[in-house]
Amino acid sequence: MTEIDVYARISRAQEELSKSHKKIARYLVEHRESAPFLTASRLAQNAEVGEATVIRFATVLGYKGYTDLQRHLQEALTKKYTSAEVLKRTTSGREASQETISEILHDDMQNLQTTTEQVDPEEFEAIVKELIEADRIYIVAYRSAASIGSYLAFYLDLVLQNTELIEEADGVSEHLLDITENDVVIGLGFARYTKRTVEVMKYVKQRGANTIVMTDHLLSPLYPYGNKHLITATEINSFIDSFAAPMSVASALITALTRAEHDKVARRLEELESLWETFDVFHDGGK
Repeated sequence: MTEIDVYARISRAQEELSKSHKKIARYLVEHRESAPFLTASRLAQNAEVGEATVIRFATVLGYKGYTDLQRHLQEALTKKYTSAEVLKRTTSGREASQETISEILHDDMQNLQTTTEQVDPEEFEAIVKELIEADRIYIVAYRSAASIGSYLAFYLDLVLQNTELIEEADGVSEHLLDITENDVVIGLGFARYTKRTVEVMKYVKQRGANTIVMTDHLLSPLYPYGNKHLITATEINSFIDSFAAPMSVASALITALTRAEHDKVARRLEELESLWETFDVFHDGGK
């Protein structure tokens, strides 16, 4: 959908919009460069309407919800903004700290709700099965996404002993030299996407590996290179991404996998507990 399509919808609907919806429409039209980066709660605040009104506005225009409308507004922009530009457009610099924590936690709750609606339970179950059956699991995660990749790799390798995190650009070819169709590669990437992540996922898919992509929306450049997908909302009113939803999905993957392989995992953890005790790994009373 092009920019004219988005704003043509708004224009055509003007006469039928409620007074509150017209305020939102006016704000979007008058702030074409900044509005697409605002969360539903911040847009509602700036347009002086309720957040529920913003969500209804999106559906009135024919979109699935605010996230869908926002995605198309962002795609309408011909210029790709830097982190500094996004910061300038989403923050006035006058926000009080106590307001910020409430706003961000609220936005994270919205991201979790949106992600709950986007993740297909059947595809999630199939992903868990593929991880269990994989010969090797490789996790490709660069820059900030490496935080999620590290978390996922730590626990998958703890129980499966076959997982490797690839977070450094150098040496990628050596890591993936012998990759086969029996291996699973999980690619993690969120706006702004790194070229290396896209390149690696494209390469491993061409090699026939089973690919899983965790990203933020269907228009992500990583999406075409995943056989299966986990779409997680990451929008907050900041130049950073919110990783509340991706981390929750990662936790769900680990938990579902360990439950599916309960007996095997239980034996593994019992062996590890003995080893941890021998080497005095944990502080008394710690997990």
